[in-house]
Amino acid sequence: MFRSKNYRAAAEKIDANKLYTIEEAAALVKETSTVKFDATIDVSFKLNVDPKQADQQVRGTLILPHGNGKTKKVLAITDKVDDALAAGADFAGGNEMLDKIQKENWFDFDVIVATPNMMGNIGKLGRVLGPKGLMPNPKTGTVSPDIAKAIKEIKAGKVEYRVDKEANMHVCIAKVSFDANKIAENLTALVEAVKKAQPAAVKGVYFKKAVIHTTMGPAIQFTFAGR
Repeated sequence: MFRSKNYRAAAEKIDANKLYTIEEAAALVKETSTVKFDATIDVSFKLNVDPKQADQQVRGTLILPHGNGKTKKVLAITDKVDDALAAGADFAGGNEMLDKIQKENWFDFDVIVATPNMMGNIGKLGRVLGPKGLMPNPKTGTVSPDIAKAIKEIKAGKVEYRVDKEANMHVCIAKVSFDANKIAENLTALVEAVKKAQPAAVKGVYFKKAVIHTTMGPAIQFTFAGR
């Protein structure tokens, strides 16, 4: 595989055989960005779970201490429109917003939050919203009677973590412009959340691999207590 000169130079700063501490990895990831723009910093885990088993799903949300540098556009489907807009929703409404999605193929938003009384109508768009990962879900806090709280949490930097079919997990936790200590604190928060979400059916090693990397940058393996 061809690697750019910048990538090779960044990779030379990393000891591929070393497991860095969270603090070391947070500092090093800032030095290994290979692009000129403010790249995102992602964390990837390989977990010792079988996602095909219902009791080995790993999924949840957390509010990162410092956000992840991304501002999400929020669409609120609710009858509490004023509350939603006051809380920071970019768009808010009821069935008219669902009609706009269906008739105009409108997707100028990143996440949908909804009050429970609207889920019956939203469910009718399941074939459209589901594949895009936009269907509101109580498990991720995007279905809530307290629509204002749900919106504020998303705007404050709440992220979702979810294992895929191959038992991998990928989460954006920061930008390269963040201070190293803030990257470390966000990383620690994610690690602790995923550790707490370990299925009871999983015994022995839970984290098979853990790496942090920037957009288009080399991976840095790291370790932590309890791994």
